[in-house]
Amino acid sequence: MTKRLALTRRQYLAASGAGVLTLGLASTRRAAAAETIKQGYQTNIWGMPTYYLMKSGYLEKHGLAVEEFAVPSGNLTMQQMVARQVDLGTYAGPSFIIGNAKGGLLAIAVIEQVGKTARITARKDLNIGRIEELRGLKVANQTGSSVGNDFVDIIAPQHGLNKGDYQEVRMDVNNMVAALAAKTVDAMVNVEPYNVIAVADGIGTDVMDFSSVDPMPVFMAATPDFVEKRPDTVVAYLKAWLDAARDFKDNPKKVADVIYAFYADKGYKILPESFATALSRVEVNPGFPDNLKPYMQQQAEILLKNKTINAVPDWSKALRPDFMERARSAA
Repeated sequence: MTKRLALTRRQYLAASGAGVLTLGLASTRRAAAAETIKQGYQTNIWGMPTYYLMKSGYLEKHGLAVEEFAVPSGNLTMQQMVARQVDLGTYAGPSFIIGNAKGGLLAIAVIEQVGKTARITARKDLNIGRIEELRGLKVANQTGSSVGNDFVDIIAPQHGLNKGDYQEVRMDVNNMVAALAAKTVDAMVNVEPYNVIAVADGIGTDVMDFSSVDPMPVFMAATPDFVEKRPDTVVAYLKAWLDAARDFKDNPKKVADVIYAFYADKGYKILPESFATALSRVEVNPGFPDNLKPYMQQQAEILLKNKTINAVPDWSKALRPDFMERARSAA
């Protein structure tokens, strides 16, 4: 393992949020009148647009303060929201569908598409170039995550691998690079920046990304209580998102510097050029894509077939583009 990896147990715990869910406590950077929202996000690259939003000052501009709840992956944020511990949070389609089924969670926007960031990376010394070659091997997977579900339910079967044809090793995404380096697993189903760390440090080789199978829209979801009681707050929040999205388009270096500092602070020593590669695979564009409902219907039918949910959501109720329309019209 090279020095750039340098991941200690303390750093793992800090990044994972294990036992410490609030990395940044209630922010009161504006006047006391600012309205506080409880924001969940994951510490992989999918959550970094939300992290940037919280650090950009745009929430304060629109009269909002934030309490941060950081976890390793979005399915954990979804569980927090079902338990009504968090108001807002990001995760991919399958997790949102499960959250809607379990807790009536509502989508107020698609924030980004991240299919290029989800990757299957194998140990470099194994010279694996195809998914079929994972047969009989140990594959690290965060069970229950959207990426994990995609691999088990879609990608592996497409390549002739069913459950039992490989050994699934359950672990958090932020522990997988070290496991790959220690050779306790042979491959990992992971998201950036962990894949690019493994490749840059000569530990792993990318086998495939998910974009050809799943564009992976990442939703900003809200609890129904939050939407019902604070609709104007939802609109103000989405206005802040539209401001942040302009920075991703017009000032990418500013965005990259803020997000790079997050990982540097956690002890991840990623080369700037490697980090830029990881971040470039996130497509930030808050809104509701035209092809969203057919995509979500397909994802829901997979979950229904696997008995993960009991019924396909009513999309006219689960998806709420009206708040984004109000935010855009007022921008």
